[in-house]
Amino acid sequence: MSLQVGDQAPNFKLFSSELKEVSLADFAGQNVIIHFFPMSFTGTCTEQLCAMRDNFSFYEGVNAQVLGISVDSPFTLAKYKATENYQFPLLSDFNKETSQAYGAFYDEFVYGMKGVSKRAAFVVDADGKITYAQVLENAGDLPDFKAIDDVVKA
Repeated sequence: MSLQVGDQAPNFKLFSSELKEVSLADFAGQNVIIHFFPMSFTGTCTEQLCAMRDNFSFYEGVNAQVLGISVDSPFTLAKYKATENYQFPLLSDFNKETSQAYGAFYDEFVYGMKGVSKRAAFVVDADGKITYAQVLENAGDLPDFKAIDDVVKA
């Protein structure tokens, strides 16, 4: 079951594409926008994260931190980040614990792959409460970026 608006966001410690440990608690006192995505270098995932990249100045202006999380290795994420010029951290949930804690996890995905992050978006407020939650069952769908922006602005 995925998390709902009003729930306390589970903390996590994951390695970034720069091989630095990053925790949700590192961003206490600001809004955090968490984007889970199935796989680097795929069309819809790139579209999802490029939307955040291209709107990055808005998020900086409202003191919001953007994070991307997938089950890809930190090394794959580093190449993906460099290729697409993402300004925000990409975090490796290689052990799949964070995706599962947020209810953003496919036990079985396409082509017989098992254990992949679902496409999902969460906004966590300065107090660690979830103020927006969207977990998509269809990996071809995109999060509602306008709704995310509206929540962050409020």
